[in-house]
Amino acid sequence: MSTTTQRKRSGGIRELGKMFGGGQSSGRQVGILGALVVIIVIFQIATGGLTLDPTNLINLVNQNAYVLILAIGMVMVIIAGHIDLSVGSVAAFTGIVVATSMNSWNLPWPLAILLGLVIGALIGAWQGWWVAYVGVPAFIVTLAGMLIFRGGNQFIGNSATVPVPDAFTVIGGGFLPDFGPDFGYSNPTLLLGLLVAVIVVIQEIRLRRAQTRMQSEKAPLWVSVVKVLILLGIVVYATLLFAGGRVGTSFPVSGIILGVLVLAYSFVTRNTTYGRHIYAVGGNWHAAELSGVKIKRINFFVMMNMSILASLAGMIAVARSVASGPGDGVGWELDAIAAVFIGGAAVSGGIGTIVGSIVGGLVIAVLNNGLQLLGVGVDRVQIIKGLVLLLAVGIDVYSKRQGRPSILGLMNRRRTASPGDQNATPIERPVVEPTNNAESTSRSQSTTPN
Repeated sequence: MSTTTQRKRSGGIRELGKMFGGGQSSGRQVGILGALVVIIVIFQIATGGLTLDPTNLINLVNQNAYVLILAIGMVMVIIAGHIDLSVGSVAAFTGIVVATSMNSWNLPWPLAILLGLVIGALIGAWQGWWVAYVGVPAFIVTLAGMLIFRGGNQFIGNSATVPVPDAFTVIGGGFLPDFGPDFGYSNPTLLLGLLVAVIVVIQEIRLRRAQTRMQSEKAPLWVSVVKVLILLGIVVYATLLFAGGRVGTSFPVSGIILGVLVLAYSFVTRNTTYGRHIYAVGGNWHAAELSGVKIKRINFFVMMNMSILASLAGMIAVARSVASGPGDGVGWELDAIAAVFIGGAAVSGGIGTIVGSIVGGLVIAVLNNGLQLLGVGVDRVQIIKGLVLLLAVGIDVYSKRQGRPSILGLMNRRRTASPGDQNATPIERPVVEPTNNAESTSRSQSTTPN
């Protein structure tokens, strides 16, 4: 086989691996997607078909939407080289304030949601100021925040449960309203699936046209066709499953909110200056500073954004459970962090994607759900989740120390690549201990002008 043919095939495989989008995608993220499929198949067989039962899938989305929303914000924090331990407490604090505002202050639920988002923004600005402008490491700031806002939740609610009105529960436990003739499926869910399928096709066509117009290198046509067919197959199958649930249910409103956030933040991280600067700060803050990136502003933005999403996640969780209580938010930060690392983010920052984190969160969600369906105890569920997280991060660290970006990179890598070869697999930078990175970043921030 000629060298040119090998390069074309190698480049095609790499392009097919970029289904997560963005230059930060890696073979390990594709591997995580494959692992998710395998896990679903295993539990589908082991549970006798209960895993992909429409009712179970709808419950799966409702039960895990808040964690996946937290993962969206957490991946941006981790890409920037930080960590946020306060998200569970911030979610709980916002939830109790919003519930109290509706229950005791008779605040209409739309205004209560707006109040919750404002609270999240203020908390994020507070924590972001300490991280970005004072120079305190995010680990310490958010650890303090975890204690402060957990205490605030118990103080405001007197460690009691506060119910919320039925109208508010729509954002956490509601469904798309049904309409039209009865075909045996939920009509709004079918229309939603059709809309997603059309968007998938249009996006791929626009991508190829843009690459042609800019005369940039693009994937072979077969790669685009295969990618679109795979995505369309997933969309159609998922649409029929969600639309075939029991009467009165359809696709959850919380899933709609999650989908909108995924699209919006994927665009921000991939196509905006802020998104590129977040990767730059996490990847090499020295180079970012010399390039004119406002490091303090970026750090302030990611911390503030995280708290806003935590507040939204808290309100969705409260809406689903129809009440806010002192136990809300416990351990949520750990689930969000695990989702991000399982989804392919680098320990040292600079690498990660929104969609990859969502897939990582779905791995955890399906593991939880499948093990519960099999009657596995909570103790063993925690052990298995811990092992999965350790394995995922261990593979990432080992691959980087060996100078290999991923398993797929091993498949594509040529033994000798010429300096001018554009198809050569890039070598990712070595892993850096996160503690030192955070400390050095904060030292730079304390002396870097705004």
